[in-house]
Amino acid sequence: MIKILKPGFYSTIQDAGRFGFQAYGVPYSGVMDIYAASMANMVLGNDENAAVMEMTMTGPTLQFDCETIICLSGADMSPMLNNVPIQNNRAIHVAKNAVLSFGKLKNGFRGYLSVSGGFKTDSVMGSRSMFKGVTEQYFIAKGDEIPIDNYIEALVKKNASIKMNYKYLQSKNIEVFKGPEFDKLSKNQQHILLTQEFSISKDNNRMAYQLEQPLENTLDAIITSLVLPGTVQLTPSGKLIVLMRDCQTTGGYPRVLQLKESAMNIMAQKFMGNKVSFKLV
Repeated sequence: MIKILKPGFYSTIQDAGRFGFQAYGVPYSGVMDIYAASMANMVLGNDENAAVMEMTMTGPTLQFDCETIICLSGADMSPMLNNVPIQNNRAIHVAKNAVLSFGKLKNGFRGYLSVSGGFKTDSVMGSRSMFKGVTEQYFIAKGDEIPIDNYIEALVKKNASIKMNYKYLQSKNIEVFKGPEFDKLSKNQQHILLTQEFSISKDNNRMAYQLEQPLENTLDAIITSLVLPGTVQLTPSGKLIVLMRDCQTTGGYPRVLQLKESAMNIMAQKFMGNKVSFKLV
């Protein structure tokens, strides 16, 4: 087990996502930054779908009741093992009763913790991803005990590491495709959408990111239609909303853009006040 001494701002267990249930209104969920989570699993030789801990803005304080190997990736949250600084993207041996903690957020917004064999929380509809109304628990709380394997044989990987391209954490460029209703926008609206910088508002979470700057909306509402993580909706008031991993499965706002998968990783590492620009591909 890993005991949660402090939960951090918002920590959850996530894997690659919950697929095949969208017709019933069940979101995909899963890790917000697939690139970072994959790196953390890859270093340990885990299955790419192994569950990881997703940490937002501030990391938790965790105590391990068994020996294992861990890897951290994504945002740099100044991690420490027994108060000794450790590095991201490196396999690190953790002794029984060791304490993992975090300090100042240096860059990015979401970090990922993998353990050998992955976290062993309950699987619901083929996924361990936490989501309110689907899993019994939808975030990690103080005093929780999260099951893991006692992977002594994983110690052979203790020197493994990987070089990760961290440029995406600072990138403003969000690559997009045209959404189904993009061509209904005027040429001027399209130009503004693809040339203006937009700021992340305070209204951002795993469900959606709302942008500060409005875009005049002269479009009619659409019949409720399919939406996906990465769909950019334009509300009647002109607000742009970028849907994220916990988004609903249908919506009635015009879908003006659709993010590339790699752009989803960039967006997941943004927080209030950060700037982004849409780049059509």
